[in-house]
Amino acid sequence: MTGGVWLVLLALLLVILAGLLTMAETAIARVSRSQVEELRREGSVRAGHLAVLLEDRPRHVNVLLFLSTVAQVSATVLVGYVSVDALVPQDGGSPLPALLLAIGVMVIAAYVVVGVAGGTLGRQHALSVAMAAARTAQFLAAVLGPLATLLILLGNAVTPGKGYREGPFATQAELREMVDLAGADALIEDDERQMIHSVFELGDTNAREVMVPRTEMIFIERSKTLRQALSLGLRSGFSRIPVIGESADDVIGVIYLKDVVRRVFEHHEAETSERVESLMRAPYFVPDSKPADALLREMQVARVHLAVVIDEYGGTAGIVTIEDILEEIVGEIADEYDTAAPEVIQLDDGAYRVMARMHVDDLAELIDIEVDSEEEGVDTVLGLVAKRLGRVPIPGAEIEVEGWLLCAEQGAGRRNRIGSVLVTPLHAEPTTASDPP
Repeated sequence: MTGGVWLVLLALLLVILAGLLTMAETAIARVSRSQVEELRREGSVRAGHLAVLLEDRPRHVNVLLFLSTVAQVSATVLVGYVSVDALVPQDGGSPLPALLLAIGVMVIAAYVVVGVAGGTLGRQHALSVAMAAARTAQFLAAVLGPLATLLILLGNAVTPGKGYREGPFATQAELREMVDLAGADALIEDDERQMIHSVFELGDTNAREVMVPRTEMIFIERSKTLRQALSLGLRSGFSRIPVIGESADDVIGVIYLKDVVRRVFEHHEAETSERVESLMRAPYFVPDSKPADALLREMQVARVHLAVVIDEYGGTAGIVTIEDILEEIVGEIADEYDTAAPEVIQLDDGAYRVMARMHVDDLAELIDIEVDSEEEGVDTVLGLVAKRLGRVPIPGAEIEVEGWLLCAEQGAGRRNRIGSVLVTPLHAEPTTASDPP
């Protein structure tokens, strides 16, 4: 029986060791690299060791997780052996009650000591615990690192799917869950949580989704004078305007308003004697399938604020600016020159005037109709009108959708394009389509 007592004490020590290892593993996985770098610059020796460890964080976390698992399994085996030896009669009997007792004791011990206590302390005191465990974790990784790596490779070999070279840690889904938990605990504001999620989603967004479509582009012909370019820039409010040759598919440059102003200021006669093509800069082309996050980095490196988006057939699909990409993260950015109309205007008799680019699903929710963008194969209200008509809609074109009349209206601008759609219930007196949007 004396041997059994020593085995129980050894199992208790193994559970405590597993808790300490879990605490160190949690702390190292959560510690902020910026905090460690700041302490290292202040001269902290332990912070220096921790900074070296963080350069290969997954390897050290793997080793601590491996040792914690070994300690818990060993403690469970020891408690099970002692229980069977003490509770099962020598003349025979079922060992099941003793094994169930051992399992219950170890489940409670592991949950309380390892899961709750170790994990909580590791999260609450991540920096101090990580610095205290840095040297030990480095030593253990040097000794047992190859064994932990071999076990991860073995696990990936028997696991369906691609697996993880460094172990299943710090996936994007886990980070998203951590952000949601921080928002639920009021550690971050809701708009900050949404902004962080937008950063994650930026990699799944391509240039086509954020660009200004070709139908809404403002451009100028290469043969126009600098005075005409200056007038267009002032009227449109844009400081960078694409320059085209024969058509909108032939973008040959970009004219900058500040270049025009500088040239006209220095040489007044240039506003009528010089053409746009003399001052335009080379265009920056990108495919419409380019991920938005990669495009943002490229535009930052190239110091370009406007890019021309090309579709798969080589035609101009639209233009995209750095502001368009940033709006995917921080929301709509409006300045004193932005005078965008509201997306929905409620009129008399239950009618609505909606923007042509309004999403079909939003329209369906607004007027309670059974129309789905995926089934229709279109995204915008104007796209729905075009599909139902079977042709490009012109001002005045109408369709009927589940008791509602959708009438295309001409928008503002120098080109004959659709700016809004008048949505009127058929039982009501139709609103005049010529009313200004």
